[in-house]
Parts: sequence; C-alpha cells; structure tokens
Amino acid sequence: MAAVMIGVDPHKGSHTAVVIGASEELLGQLRVRACAAQAERLLAWAAPWPQRAWAIEGAGGLGHLLAQQLVAAGERVLDVPPKLGARVRLLGSGSTDKNDPNDARSVAIAALRSAACPLVRADDHATVLKVWAKRHRDLSRSRCQVVCRLHAVLCDLVPGGVSKRITAGQAARILDQVQPRGAAGAARWVLAGQFLTDLRRIDSQRLDVKKKLAAAVRASGTTVTEIFGVGPAVAAAVLGDVGDISRFPGPGSFAAYNGTAPTEVSSGGRVVHRLSLRGNRRMNHAIHMAAVTQVRYPGSEGRAYYDKKIAEGKTSREALRALKRQVSDALYKRMKADARRAAAAGPGGHPGNGSSASVTGSHPAGRLFGQATPGPAPTLRPRPGPAKATRPASSRPTRRSVPAHPST
Repeated sequence: MAAVMIGVDPHKGSHTAVVIGASEELLGQLRVRACAAQAERLLAWAAPWPQRAWAIEGAGGLGHLLAQQLVAAGERVLDVPPKLGARVRLLGSGSTDKNDPNDARSVAIAALRSAACPLVRADDHATVLKVWAKRHRDLSRSRCQVVCRLHAVLCDLVPGGVSKRITAGQAARILDQVQPRGAAGAARWVLAGQFLTDLRRIDSQRLDVKKKLAAAVRASGTTVTEIFGVGPAVAAAVLGDVGDISRFPGPGSFAAYNGTAPTEVSSGGRVVHRLSLRGNRRMNHAIHMAAVTQVRYPGSEGRAYYDKKIAEGKTSREALRALKRQVSDALYKRMKADARRAAAAGPGGHPGNGSSASVTGSHPAGRLFGQATPGPAPTLRPRPGPAKATRPASSRPTRRSVPAHPST
C-alpha cells in the first residue's frame, strides 16, 4: 500500500487518469466520461490505493468541477499548471507523444516531483469575487467592441465621425439629427441604432454587476480598498486570483506572481534585469489601473513617488513600473494583515473586523498609498497642484462613461 500519485488530464467530454508509484512506474490507467458519476467512478477505481493523492491539470479550468468533487469527498488534490505538465512530457526519456494518457502521466510526475503545485481547496468567498470580476471584465470588453463598431458606422453617417469617446445618450442625440441618404445610408442608420441598443443593454448589465461586485467586496471584509486607486473591480480581481495569501512567503514572490517584479537574465559576471512578461496578467492589469489612478491625482502619495522617479531620470514607463511594484507590496501587506485578523477571530470570524482596519479609526498618514479611490467628500480628494507634471500616455483622464481600458 505504497503512496501513489494519480494524474488526471481533464477534458470537456472525458477525463483520463493515470496512477504512478514513488518511482514513477505506471500502476493503472482509466478513462471516464464526463458525467454526473465521474467522481464516483474514479474513486471506486482508486480504492486499491488508499494512500493516494490526485493531481489535476488546470484545476481552475476544465478540471475545476472534478477537483471540487474530489475535495468534497475528502481527497487530497493538487493543481498542476498546464505548462509544468508539458515540460515534464517534453523532457521525459520515455514516450513523448501528445495523447491523454501521456499528459495524465506527466501531470502526475510533475505533482510528485515539484513543490510548486498548490493544494486545491473548496470554493470560498474568493471564488465569488473571481466570478463577478470575470463577468465585469467580459462586459467591459464587449462594451468596447460595441463602441468601436458604433464609431465606425457613425463615420459613414456624420462627416468626421465622433472625435471623442461616446456615450449612449450622445449616440442617441446624433442619430436623431442624422438624415440618411439613400438605401445604404438608411441601412447604416438602422445598424447604428442596433449598436446603440446593444450599448444600452451592456451598460445596464455592467451597472448591475458593479453593484454585485461592490457587495461581494464589502462582504469579504478586506482592507485593500483603503489603498488609493483600488476600487471594488480592482480588489475583486486581485482577491479572486490570489485566494489564500499564505501561499506567498513574501512580497517578492507575490510580485513575481503578478508580474511586477523584474526578470533576471544574467550570464557569467553580467547581471541584467528586464521587464517581466510572465505572471498573472489579469492581476498585473488590475495593479496597473490602480497605479494609473494614483498618477492622475497630484496630491496622492503614488503621484509623489512617480514624480520622484521622474526626477531621478527614469522614463514615464519606468516610473510607472516602479509604482506598480509599490502598489503590489501594499496589496500584499494589506492581505497579510487581513489574514492575521481572520485567524485571530477564529472560525466564523469576519476578516477585517478589527478596529485597526476601520477607515474612520485609521490615520491617513499611516495608510499604504492613501485612501481608496476618491469619492465625493472633499477631504478624500487630493487638491490639484498649480502646475501639471509629466504624465504617461496611458494615464490621461478619461470620461467615466467609456473607460480608457476594458477592465476599469
């Protein structure tokens, strides 16, 4: 009854499982159809190996449902990144053919030999945040697509088109004033009206999702929204992908995960660090939006840090990247503090319910990069300076109706 590792290659219609021993020898193989009894069949097949662990490729993707079913049954399940399993298959000395059994075996070997495979946990409130953050992101992308198509049609109806970002109300007023010429003009006018209907529908859906997103963030009890520029959308994107902050030993590992830490490309005595294109790009974008928001307000601590880097000779892009790292470290500290408060509260405790996490009880000077995104209160909005400093091209203020980036 030696300990074994069971690798699973999940698909939409079927799942292939391969069990290996401690010396990577093949002990069994099974293919089950994706159905309501998939977990029961796998558990019955794995009964001869009571000391077992499961390794599922992409437990947050196609293997999510199966992984959650196994976790609910009391099994130990590991999440193996697809790239890690692919590397094991390509570097293996045996068969490297691309098929489901080889993929499942590579996943099992990766989980058996690597310590980078996280343990799958039951869905919690972080999953709720991730669901609504994804919905908000999808709707924002759809809105940008509809707006771009509406602009293209208006260029054929109005001389010069619309030079500025357009809202549903502006588009409706323009269409009311347009006098289409001929059958082609009438067809374009009808098409623009359909795009306007889509835009209004998406705006209504985004407003509803924003309310759900804000409610979910409040229910989490997090204090990351006290960071200047971190609103509900940014907080949900970060918290949803992070899950358990304890899996990051320090702010450096967290920065490497979200792509704000530089990548070392050294050789011999030459030590070089370059911009990292790795990491979680969704979280990197959320941190980018928080940093851009800080740069827009001259009175914020983030803008002061940005101006300091510019004065040191950094370019606008380099200064913004440095600011993103500061935002990443601030997010890490907040999430670690929230986790400690939740652990101190015990089972059933509400994270962030301590007096130190209260917005009204904390002093502004002790906050990490200021207050949350400024609201209507005059004490929360930084007073603009007398002169405009250098700003990056991506940080120009935009109208709230059409965000500068799909995920805002």
